[in-house]
Amino acid sequence: MADVLVTGGSGYIAGWCTRALLDAGHSVRVTVRDLAREPRIRATLEPGADVRVVRADLGSDEGWADAVAGCDAVLHVASPTLTTVPRDDDEMVRPAVDGTLRVLRAARAAGVRRVVMTSAIGAIAYGHEPRDTPFTERDWTNVDAGVGPYQKSKTLAERAAWEFAGGPGRGLELATVNPTGVLGPVLGPDFSPSLGVISRMLDGSMPALLKFASGYVDVRDVAALHVLAMTAPAAAGERFIATAGHSLWQRDIAAVLRERLGERAAKVPTREMPLWAARGLARVNPQMGSLRMLLGRNLDATSAKAERLLGWKTRPIEDTIAETAESLLALR
Repeated sequence: MADVLVTGGSGYIAGWCTRALLDAGHSVRVTVRDLAREPRIRATLEPGADVRVVRADLGSDEGWADAVAGCDAVLHVASPTLTTVPRDDDEMVRPAVDGTLRVLRAARAAGVRRVVMTSAIGAIAYGHEPRDTPFTERDWTNVDAGVGPYQKSKTLAERAAWEFAGGPGRGLELATVNPTGVLGPVLGPDFSPSLGVISRMLDGSMPALLKFASGYVDVRDVAALHVLAMTAPAAAGERFIATAGHSLWQRDIAAVLRERLGERAAKVPTREMPLWAARGLARVNPQMGSLRMLLGRNLDATSAKAERLLGWKTRPIEDTIAETAESLLALR
């Protein structure tokens, strides 16, 4: 069994990765920017779970040498987030790139065998012309095509990681996991932005459905893929898209909610906003600006590589959607 560091330990995906590692018998430590978050992390774990919480911030070198000391592997899940749309893309891009390189340098210096980095479909499927074939790990987002700051940060941070692994970090094994929209049961108040779509559907704050399609995947399956990418010899030097089957339009998600939840889905919208109206709204609403390039598009992707090389399997996404909703309703 391995000693594993999980960065961004209070995050949604990181929380489930921690659980998956513990279930597999690994020794786990997690990083947080503020140790005041430790009680929140422990509340999401089994009582007495043997997890060490250490302080380390992606924006500083302090703490990283101690955090990775003695580790066999690192799951680099942490990524800078902003609560508002940045005025300058570099507000998100620079911390993502610098933070990734900071973790990789510390891991290389400590003799860590493998780092699994949580990237995103945002580093693969954006800035392309419409296409009929699914995106694969061979694709990269075109950051010069006006993509949003989040997608740009994920793309440039992952590219920086691969450049490091092939140069100054040679000898350090790297693998990346690129999830599509992450859904699934919540462990607490911190969860994926993808869950916000379902939350807004349920509470009626989404007046109409937007016309775009993308892949979705269960957070528990994403965590399982991280563990496979950490342990499987075949995963070294590889990217892996994490998605459950075909992509879904927002109307498909709404239909599942109405079917599975009945009256509790009474506020889920039934009409789709016309494309012309959605595009006009995206031009004036900063929160919708990041969706501008998605409207009318289908960003389908395939996980065939993870299934073939690692034997990874996913649960039915319809079950995940229903369990996500049940989990969100239980928080109220």
